[in-house]
This record gives sequence, structure tokens and C-alpha cells, in this order.
Amino acid sequence: MLTLADFDFHLPEERIAIHPADPRDSARLLVVRPGGKPECEDRIFRELPDLLAPGDLLVFNDTKVIPARLAGHRHREGNVVAIEALLTRRLDDCTWQAFAKPGKRLKPGDRVVFGEEGRVCLMGALSAEVMAKDEEGLVTFRFDRAGAFLDEAIALVGAMPLPPYILEARKRLGDVAPAADEADYQTVFAAREGAVAAPTASLHFTSDLLARLATRGIAHCFVTLHVGAGTFLPVKSDNLDAHRMHAEWGEVSAGAAAAIAAARARGGRVVAVGTTACRLIESAAHTGAIAPFAGETDIFIRPGYRFRVTDALITNFHLPKSTLLMLVSAFAGLETMRRAYAHAIGDGYRFYSYGDGSLLFRQEA
Repeated sequence: MLTLADFDFHLPEERIAIHPADPRDSARLLVVRPGGKPECEDRIFRELPDLLAPGDLLVFNDTKVIPARLAGHRHREGNVVAIEALLTRRLDDCTWQAFAKPGKRLKPGDRVVFGEEGRVCLMGALSAEVMAKDEEGLVTFRFDRAGAFLDEAIALVGAMPLPPYILEARKRLGDVAPAADEADYQTVFAAREGAVAAPTASLHFTSDLLARLATRGIAHCFVTLHVGAGTFLPVKSDNLDAHRMHAEWGEVSAGAAAAIAAARARGGRVVAVGTTACRLIESAAHTGAIAPFAGETDIFIRPGYRFRVTDALITNFHLPKSTLLMLVSAFAGLETMRRAYAHAIGDGYRFYSYGDGSLLFRQEA
């Protein structure tokens, strides 16, 4: 039985990307064909049209990242404490769950005021009451605004929710690029607001690359999975069966389901762009065939899982001991991915959200 230690590896700090490739499609691309000769091939992302075939179908996640990182202050009986909240999941029109730092300084009934004075313009301050807090550090905030008014306030006072390791590394280096991140941490086809983390495999695509793929006869469709911070939470138990994924909302429209079914019927390959797109279409095919889907999914894909619709997967390089590393190991094989990651580290590939990409082909059963 596999344990958490089976998904550990050492990554030198200099392999962690804190800025994206410029232009986006100049990132490197490691092509991994389990059992192939060679098994790993070094390419450039803009060469993707040459690596796929007419009739293949790319499945993109069109979620749009919201400025989900909020800085504020807790007010309690004249005592003020600085608080940072990362919104993770919307519960209703005025209620969000969030990871808060320092969460231990919050309790139900506390009021937190977010944003610097004047940044919410004529609407006044954005404030919220702490409704609940669980053992994992998730805090439930009920805001004093709802619907579009809350969305507008968050857009004004919030910041792009870059992964903490990027912010910490930049701080150590005295290197910040907040203006560029507004565009860099968003896909060129982002459309439906709701994510608090980017579907990072899609960050490599440009309008020119999409046009060249279409010219080659490689189609695409869009699904939506609003990526939550829970996707990236560490696995704390050595027993993988004990880990529970946080639910995320997603939708596979009737049109997208039909496009996926048609690609398979004509012998084309379904290429999921990112682990989020992969998890969603596999959720929509839980009965065996792809079908329209709308709702929450907490699917946890790890070795032993049988993929139903995904034939190839485009993804970045993931953290040690992460559920995302488990997913790619289930897809291409654990030993294959160990060799691929060793090759990537040794050959200077850039890792994580702003890093290089990989094109994985599914290991045959």
C-alpha cells in the first residue's frame, strides 16, 4: 500500500519559479510517454501543435481568478490585530469561507474590517463578522454586502492570491511585480469569476498558440472548475485513505460533454489542460460515459484510479507529497513520474505555478 512518503522528493530552491516565462509559450515542455523510447523528451511549449494530432480535443478550464487575498484588521473591545484572509469558497451571496492568518486570533462574533481607508470609495469600509472557525483553520465570514456589491468591494480591496511561496521568495529577494501579476496569473481565456487559484497549466497558452492549434485541426472546449485553495492543502496523514479533498464547484455543459464524446467517437484523444480540468471531466464521467455535470466535486485521484475519459494531460510540476503529484502518478505511473521529475530537476526545469509544463500520456493498464 502506498503511503505519503512514496510521493516525496527533494527540490532545490533555485528550481522554483517566482515569475512566469515571457512570452508565455516560451516555457519548456517535458513530454512523457510511459514505456516510450525515449520516455522523456525536452520540447518548448509553443511546439504543442506538433505533439498532438488533428481530431484531438483540448479541454480548458475557463475559470477566472478573483482578487481573493484580503488584508484587514480585527476589532474587539478596542484591541486591533492585523489579519490576512484568503477566500476559498463562497457559501451564499454574502458568506465566504477563508483561511485566515493569524486564525488563532479570531473567534465567532469578531468583526474584521478589510482594505485600506478610502479604497472602497463611496461604499465605505468592507467589514465582516466571524461566524465560525473549524479545526483546519477555515473561518466563515459573513460580509456586510451581498451579491454584486460584495464582488465589487472585493475587487477593490483584494489582491491576486499568488501562492505564498512566491510571495515569500520575492520578499527575501526584494523582488515584487504586483502590476504584472494581475495579467500573468490569469489565463488568456478566463471568463467565469470564482477561482482563488489559477489553473496554472493554461497560463502557457497564448492567442497565437490557440490559433495554430486550430489551424492544425486540434479542437478545444471549455469547462469550469472554480479552483479553491483547498486543492493545494498538504496531505497530513501517511494513510492516503484518511485524506479528504475540499469540495470545489464545477460545470461541464451539455456542449462540452458532447464535444468530448464526439472526440472519443472519432478516435481523437481528450487532452485535459490542467489537473482541474482532468478532475472535473473525470467527475462528470463517474458512471463511465461523459455527461453534463454541475455541482461540487471532491474527487481524489491517486494510483489505482481508472481514468474514464482523459487520454493525455498537460500540467505543471507539482509539490512533493501533494494530491496533484498523486494524480499525475496515477495517470502516467508512479515510477514513470519519479524518473520524469528526476530528469526535470537535473535538466533545470522550473517548478510550480509559474514554472514549466509537461505533456503526459496515459499509462496503459
